[in-house]
Formats: sequence, structure tokens, C-alpha cells
Amino acid sequence: KTRKMRLSTTTLIACLVAGPYASSAFMTVPRSFHVASNSPKISTSELSVAAAQPNGASATASVATSTVATVPKVAQRWRKSTKQLITLGPASSNLEMIEKLFLAGADVFRLNFSHGSQEQKKELLAMIREVEDKYSHPIAVLGDLQGPKLRVGEFSKEFEMLQQGQTFRLDLEEAKGNNERVMLPHPEIIEASEIGHHLLVDDGKVKLTVIGKGDGYLDCRVDVEGKISNRKGVNTPDSILEISALTPKDRSDLEYMLGIGVDWVALSFVQTPGDIDEINALIDEHLPEGMFRPCVMAKIEKPSCFDGDNLEKIVEKCNGIMVARGDLGVECPPEDVPILQKLIIDNCRKQGKPVVVATQMLESMIESPTPTRAEASDVATAIYDGADAIMLSAESAAGKYPEESVAMQQRIINRVESDTHYRNLLDQTLSEPENTPTDAIIAAARQISKTIHAKAMVTFSLRGSTVLRASKGRPSVPILALCPFKETARQLAISWGVYPDLPKAGSYGYTVEEEDMFDYEAPVLEQGTDDFDMVLRNACRAALRKGLLSDPNDLLVVTAGVPFGTPGAANVIRVVPGAGPSCWDGICRVDDFDD
Repeated sequence: KTRKMRLSTTTLIACLVAGPYASSAFMTVPRSFHVASNSPKISTSELSVAAAQPNGASATASVATSTVATVPKVAQRWRKSTKQLITLGPASSNLEMIEKLFLAGADVFRLNFSHGSQEQKKELLAMIREVEDKYSHPIAVLGDLQGPKLRVGEFSKEFEMLQQGQTFRLDLEEAKGNNERVMLPHPEIIEASEIGHHLLVDDGKVKLTVIGKGDGYLDCRVDVEGKISNRKGVNTPDSILEISALTPKDRSDLEYMLGIGVDWVALSFVQTPGDIDEINALIDEHLPEGMFRPCVMAKIEKPSCFDGDNLEKIVEKCNGIMVARGDLGVECPPEDVPILQKLIIDNCRKQGKPVVVATQMLESMIESPTPTRAEASDVATAIYDGADAIMLSAESAAGKYPEESVAMQQRIINRVESDTHYRNLLDQTLSEPENTPTDAIIAAARQISKTIHAKAMVTFSLRGSTVLRASKGRPSVPILALCPFKETARQLAISWGVYPDLPKAGSYGYTVEEEDMFDYEAPVLEQGTDDFDMVLRNACRAALRKGLLSDPNDLLVVTAGVPFGTPGAANVIRVVPGAGPSCWDGICRVDDFDD
């Protein structure tokens, strides 16, 4: 039998903990949860609720003396703004380790298509999705394309030792090399190189300067002597090569990524904005029907990206940026890399695009359980600079301590973000909001959240554009992103300060007809007043599941676009108590247990 009743705050917050399995259009309240207004204050031992766990099991979440549901066990896992992008490899290629890395802090997993087979990447993706389902939290997957690999040919000996000042020729002849010459099977390098240009062999261990040029060859002076051997890489810091950023292997890998459903695609060897146009065209051409379009991340690792307004246009055309300090540090002077890192981050923040700082962040942890102090400082610097995410490469892919590396990154994140200097730096580098209604709403929500000490901003977004604008403003509270598509929620997992919620496809929430709703005995139903009231209730539930609420009177600042389904149209702000939107409408009563 269903009847109308006035609900205490304790009753309502206990109901909210039911999470995604509870009704959205109705509030389902078991009779046993009702507490009369003259009841004594409830202790932890006297009241517990069955909380729906991500794996479907039932666990008991005790209610503290403040009569508030316990924060979820993994809530600390999300108490950070800067995200962690973790590379998977031989040291982290099983389900158990992937789950450990997720719990240690991983928000995004990187699949490096430079190594291993396509089938191996599909298996890793399936494991990631299994962890995602278990914890009901969206996890992004980034597929990283290898890009062109420019290498010298082979030598007749195991290696040759080049001496400083000697002349060494690079040509197109297929004969094996010696101390005087070697094949360079890339005519585009010979064509683009001019007298005075530098060529770097084996990550800069050997440095050559072009002193002569002819039909099919370059004569070079050895400026930095060293050993040279078969198939060593060649970098061209002074030249823009007339080659595609996508090799035949990359095109095959890209098509495979689109078929298995990665969330982000990272493009290597970006030289100009035209490279972004090329990969976007290929995605449009090969995206299978019914599949969600992945975001494109440009890896900045070539000096040509900084020519003229190339950087601004590259950031504008793609969805995110990676500061790939490996090749960037080879092709640019080491003292320039920290400056370029700040330049890239500032440009991305200005345009509201997520930016990742990568390469050699905790390099010593490949072999050691602790990092050097310089590495810890490097990670902290990227966070202070305002990066959305920081990455681990070999540390998690092939190192001895993958879990410890992820945990160490998170410890550094938590320490930096608790520093008052961090918030001051973020506020000082904020750009002015754009002259649009959506930006005005987001800016107002940010200020309201700060003024009333809200626990979170809640943003409803169809494809994530409103959430990205909220992240651009670097608010002092978490951004809870509610989207109707799980793919959008996954793509947002890389953005600063965003706590995406994992929805059921095509819905902002859950309806009373769903089969997996808790089957309470003789439930009491309280009908929502309208659709917006329904989604506000779901916002409270999602904030509770993420551990963002700890008291029924905690406040949320909610932004949405009404009518729903209009991309980028934020036009509503609501302040809602954690116990639910109806608490201020006379339906819900707050009991005073001290009377």
C-alpha cells in the first residue's frame, strides 16, 4: 500500500545511498528507515543501510552519529582534481593489476600501439571495461598511434664510431654503411634539409650538421661524436617534412581503434594544424555506424608546432594535447623544455582543452620503489602549472613497481593540491569567460559555489562541452558531470576536477520501471514534481555515491540546460541540499533530534 508521508532528513539520505538502483521519478523509502521527530539521536550501531555495491553485491554502510550515510569505501580514490594517465604493458597486462592501478589512482589507461598486437589491445580494453563495470565509474581509454619512425639503414659492422669534426654522408644508396656513409631511406629528409640544419641520431647521442647537399645525399659534419649502429632513429629539429603523420600501420591501427571503441586517439609526429585535419577526416571516413566518435589528442613533440600560430591552431582543431617531452626534449634544447611545457599548458587552459604532461615523470621507479626528489619536484611542477593530467609510461608498463608508481603520483597530487600556493596560482592564471550565456552561467556557478562553500558543482551535459567550460574555470570544488552517454562520461575522465558519473545509455538517470531497482518490502513512494526535479534527485544520489556529500545539509550548485538535449545550452542554476531538492519545498522535514 502506498501513502504520502513527511520524510525526515535521515530517512531521505538513507534512501539516496541506494544509488543507481533507486528510482529517479520516485523516491523509494523503506518503512523501517523512517525516524519519528521525537526519536533520540541514532548511533552508528543502531542504523545501517544496505548500499548497492558496484559489483552487485550487498554491503553494509553504517550511518555515523550525525545520521549521515558513510562515504563510499573508494571515495578517497576520486578526491583529486589532477588526473592520472597510465600506460599498460607487460608489467600491467592482467585484470588484477589493472584493478590495482585503478584503485591507486588511474583515471585513463593508455594503449601504446607501438608495441604488441592489435588483439592484445582489445583484450586489455575488455579488462578495463570489466573494472569500470565493477566500480560503476567511467574509465577513459587512449589509443596511442606510433607515428613515422625515421631511421638510418644498416652497417656492415655491428657499429661505427664517428669522430668529432669528420664528414659523414647520408644517402639513398642501399649498400650497407661504414665509417664514411650510411643509407637514409627517407628522401623527404634529404629534400627538406638545408645547409646549417641539424640532424640528431639515436636520441641526440650523435649530432650532425648539414654542410653539403646534392641529388639524393647530404654531407654532414659530426659535431657530437659517438657510436652509430643499425636502424637508429633520426630527428630533424630544423625541418618540416613533407610526410603524413600517419603511416600505413597507423591507418590500420586507427581503423582498429574505431572498431573496438577507444575514447581518445593520440596522434604522434604532429608538425602542423593540417595533420589534425587529416586524422579527423580519416575518423569521419572509417568510423563504424553506431560507434561513438573518439576525441583526438595531439602530441606536441616537434619544434615546428611553435612556428607562427601553429600551436594555437593545433589546440583549436583537436580535443586535447599531450606534452610529449621525450622527442620534444631531443629536438629542442633541454633548457627550453620547461618553458615550452608552460606555454603549451597556458594555451590549452586559455582554450579550455585538456592537457597531459608526459614522459620520464618517475623514471627511476622503473627499477626503484621510490622516486628521486627531482622527479617528485617535476611531477609537482606540472601540477602547479595547471595540467589536467600527468602520465606514466615505462614506470607502469614495464617497471618493477607499477602500482607504487601510480600511488606515488597520487600522493604528490594530493600534497600539491592541498597547498595554498596551488589555488593562488590557478586563480591568478584564469582567463576571462567568453561572452556567451553558457560561460556566464558557469562563471556564476563557480562564484556561488565558493560563496556558500558548496561541496560540488553538478553539471548536466549532453556531449561534455558545458563540463569542459566548467573545468576551464578551475573551480574550488569538484565538478560532478552527469551525461546521458557513457562514452561522453569516459572522455571527460581526463579533464581537471571532473567527476563523471557512469549513466545508463541515453538517460540522465534511472526510471522506476527498471528491473534492477531495489525490491523494498512495502515501499513508500514520493512522486517527483517534474523532470527537472527528477534529475536533481539523481544529482544528489550521484554526489553521494562519489563521496562528495557527508551531511544532508551539504549544498550542491547545479547547472543545466532546459530543455534537456540542447548541446552547450546551460541556462539554469539551482542550489540543492544533499538530502534532495524537495527539502526546501515543504515536502521533506528536517528533524531536530536535540529536542
